Amino acid sequence: MILDHTLGIFTHPGSEWSLIRKQRRSKTMEFLTHVPILALIPAVCFYFGVAEVGWRLGDGPLTVLTSQSALVLCVLSYLAALVGVWAFGEFITWMTTTYSDEPVDPHHGMALAVYTTAPIFLAGIVGAWPVLWLNAVVFAIAAAYAVYLIYEGLPIVMNIPKERAFMYATSVITVALVLLVTLRVGTVIVWSAGFGPEYLVLE
Repeated sequence: MILDHTLGIFTHPGSEWSLIRKQRRSKTMEFLTHVPILALIPAVCFYFGVAEVGWRLGDGPLTVLTSQSALVLCVLSYLAALVGVWAFGEFITWMTTTYSDEPVDPHHGMALAVYTTAPIFLAGIVGAWPVLWLNAVVFAIAAAYAVYLIYEGLPIVMNIPKERAFMYATSVITVALVLLVTLRVGTVIVWSAGFGPEYLVLE
């Protein structure tokens, strides 16, 4: 079902993780029923924010991106989000062999990647208002909750003791940070290849 468990992961994460573990679904279906939809939220909102609303730095002029520039950057960000979540799920599954005594279920790794990144995607709604402090606060809260979901959900979904799960979850968070840095470096490379932002100063 499309976007199932997404609300529950915020209202009662413990019991929701148990339901996710029992669910019989392929990793591809878990990915396709959530990530392509959730990843649209920041892409669309940031397009509206940077191309239509604009932003100011201090008392500086109101600035926007050209429609074409904003569209290209948001499409690239959307594709990067899809690749990033898929790679995150694959890494979680790959590390299972080190920390779990059970046979590896690829669905479990992908489910963890999908639902722990959901707060980040949902926080993308603030992109419609490109105010630096607001975006920083909201994304910091979303990232903190995503970390909590990893520590809370991993021992349940992977069915391993909390002591061992702590090290596993810490490794997963490290991988997430490495993926984030890699995507940022990729963004810089793409910008240098001619897809950089084009600004318009309105006033």
